[in-house]
Amino acid sequence: MTYQPPFTISPHIITLIAQISVAVGRLSAFGDSEKALNLRRINRVRTIRGSLAIEGNTLSEAQITAILAGKHIVAPPREIQEVRNAMAAYDGLDKWRPDVEKDLLTAHRVLMAGLIDESGAYRSGGVGVMAGAEVVHMAPPAKRVPELMRDLLRWVKNSDQHPLIVGSVFHYEFEFIHPFADGNGRMGRLWQSLILSKWNLLFADMPVESLIYAHQDEYYQALQEATEQSDSGCFITFMLTMILDAVRKTDQVDAQVSDQVEKLLAVMGDGWFSTQDMMALLGLSHKATFRKNYLRPALATGFVVMKDPDSPRSPRQKYRKVM
Repeated sequence: MTYQPPFTISPHIITLIAQISVAVGRLSAFGDSEKALNLRRINRVRTIRGSLAIEGNTLSEAQITAILAGKHIVAPPREIQEVRNAMAAYDGLDKWRPDVEKDLLTAHRVLMAGLIDESGAYRSGGVGVMAGAEVVHMAPPAKRVPELMRDLLRWVKNSDQHPLIVGSVFHYEFEFIHPFADGNGRMGRLWQSLILSKWNLLFADMPVESLIYAHQDEYYQALQEATEQSDSGCFITFMLTMILDAVRKTDQVDAQVSDQVEKLLAVMGDGWFSTQDMMALLGLSHKATFRKNYLRPALATGFVVMKDPDSPRSPRQKYRKVM
């Protein structure tokens, strides 16, 4: 018998799919412009920060940006390793196939390298999902994991559902099976991004994870309700709501990028720049105008970050473009 995950498609879900499709169509029109590429780099940082923060990683977007630029930061080695692994994993989205078990195991090995002994292999023992000190879900026995995962991947390959549905259903079923000793949350989110990126490449860098982090309690509640109801419809609704919010926020950020911000980004190379450096590159002499029309919008939209965000008014403050 062909495996069929239990889920119900509500009218609200259909509406969300239509709204996401329209919003994605608007963003796709920007193509590979320099502005779009900058936005994707920023979204990649936000994606990594959101997914890892859900698992307890404390590094900020500025710190993650520094790591990705090859800079040294003072932070727990494990958290730095998690960032490097996550970047390598998201970089692999273009070559992995969402229905291939070998690719799934390879992705887990990349994502969890140096963090657990069983990276790239299904768990060998039992595991429970915790909420504080309480076990809210006991995953299926380890001996059933290979069979369950193959059934799920086969369904992903053969399903005629919209990728937005397939990605959300996979995400829920994956968390229910909990196939790995650790890293299940970040893998589930990564693989949903992979499924969506095969529908539209924008989702390779769409910061859905940052919104999940902002609604973390609702995320876990939706997972638990889906398990209690033996139907992932409520989780699909939650995920599509997060996806729609992420697409809309990305669209809004792009609309906020003025010609002045684009000019600033164009003259900033690698490294850190003072206010005077940037004004000289732009040929400007009036500091107040520069800060109002160039620097503040660039900071507000995340295209530029401060070297010392704890002292924003420091006369020695420097800035860099998010790469």
